[in-house]
Amino acid sequence: MGDDTKLAFQHPEARAAAYPPAGFPDRISLRDHVVEVEIGAFQPERGRTQRVQFNIVVEVRPSRAGATDDVDDVLSYDTIAEAIQAALSEERLNLLETLAERVASRLLAEPQALRCFVRIEKLDLGPGALGVEIVRTSEGPVRETTDDTAPHPVVAFLANAAIDAPDLPAILDRIEADGPVILCVGPAPNPAPQTGHAMVQRRIDLLAIEQNCWRLAARDARCVVVETRTELDWAMKKGRTTVWAPSKLVLDAVEPPSAQPRDTVSLAAWFAGQMRARRLLVVGAEAPATDLPTEAWPL
Repeated sequence: MGDDTKLAFQHPEARAAAYPPAGFPDRISLRDHVVEVEIGAFQPERGRTQRVQFNIVVEVRPSRAGATDDVDDVLSYDTIAEAIQAALSEERLNLLETLAERVASRLLAEPQALRCFVRIEKLDLGPGALGVEIVRTSEGPVRETTDDTAPHPVVAFLANAAIDAPDLPAILDRIEADGPVILCVGPAPNPAPQTGHAMVQRRIDLLAIEQNCWRLAARDARCVVVETRTELDWAMKKGRTTVWAPSKLVLDAVEPPSAQPRDTVSLAAWFAGQMRARRLLVVGAEAPATDLPTEAWPL
């Protein structure tokens, strides 16, 4: 086995030492940190947790900590664990690659961070540890971080009577006056199949909502159906109106909504909270109980 192959299976700290940038930076590390989490793209990985192990090394800029003995002068070890927890708390993820990128991005947003090595392994899927490892480098000068760069949308729930209304374009014009806007709908008028199986029924009910999303999209070209947080954020920044297809965000949520898909107005209120909406608008239905500023428009 060659030296490079041997090194590939060593701890990230050994790789950091073997491939240094100019100079020899200080490093902090977190070894063998195991978390129970639901993650994975395949159906057997849904609805159950598995052990995921993290080994992370962060190379940091020189500090005065050796002279000052002041904790504020260093990148805390806790920052690594907090970056892991924050990345896991955002949403349910399918890929370790995505998780590794998000952990690395959070760590490199710290002013002291220069480069990080992130190794993540699933411990329960096979006879050994199955995982990925990435190396990412801070680019450019020390970056300022911000916690609130995304717009705060208006989330508007449209009852079927609103979707079918002859003056739907005028209703949308009125809603968009206070944009950006994300539209939510309930199920299509035709009743969804009933299975008697809770997990299966949940998916069927979510798909019934998504059928209605496309029915709305057919009635007005500005109503673009999207399902991912990335698409929603991009559309909001561009000031575009979208229609939320709920299956992905609901099924991937770390803390799923207590509202069932059939309780569509309450589901819209949950979604509005997830998107940090500045208000919830309900058109053609009764407003739900929520802490958000809420307005109901009768038809």
